[in-house]
Amino acid sequence: MSRKLFFSLQYWFDNPPWDTGTTPPEVYKFLDENPPGKALDLGCGTGTNAITMAEYGWHTTGIDFVSRAIRIARRKVRQRNLQDRAIFLVGDVLAIKPLPEKHDLVLDIGCFHGFSGADIDKYIQTVSSQLSSGGSLLLYVHLNKNSGPGHGATEADLSRLGESLNLKTRVNGEESSRPSAWLHFQKE
Repeated sequence: MSRKLFFSLQYWFDNPPWDTGTTPPEVYKFLDENPPGKALDLGCGTGTNAITMAEYGWHTTGIDFVSRAIRIARRKVRQRNLQDRAIFLVGDVLAIKPLPEKHDLVLDIGCFHGFSGADIDKYIQTVSSQLSSGGSLLLYVHLNKNSGPGHGATEADLSRLGESLNLKTRVNGEESSRPSAWLHFQKE
């Protein structure tokens, strides 16, 4: 089953487990410590985090390839009267058409760890082209501790990302059946 079909079906028949409706504390911490600017939410789902950023004064663009998720996000932003600060686009994060302005923040909660091979290079190019100088990538990933095929980002994948962006902080999640980490990268 293709990735797009899998994710699309999740929004039709289930409440996807990754779309919790809750913004993580790591995002709130970033928002509390940084002045508002322009943000890009990759794989935004139904817009929870993009809307939180808009409520903090950020001008936010959310992108997801699941059109149903984007329709829900647009409805939520209208209900909160935040249309002047949050827009949502249907699109593939690996093939974003150039947006008119650079972003001070790119947020990714759960996209990067689904990529491998050449898609990682596309992802890095996308993020680098969207970030302004001094801009931040706030990234949540599942980790693949085996460094081979399987779900999650390997240390080699993260090192490739670190070749283009400077790693400022990394906080590993609790060791569990699905190890994870929050990483904050910055573009020079």
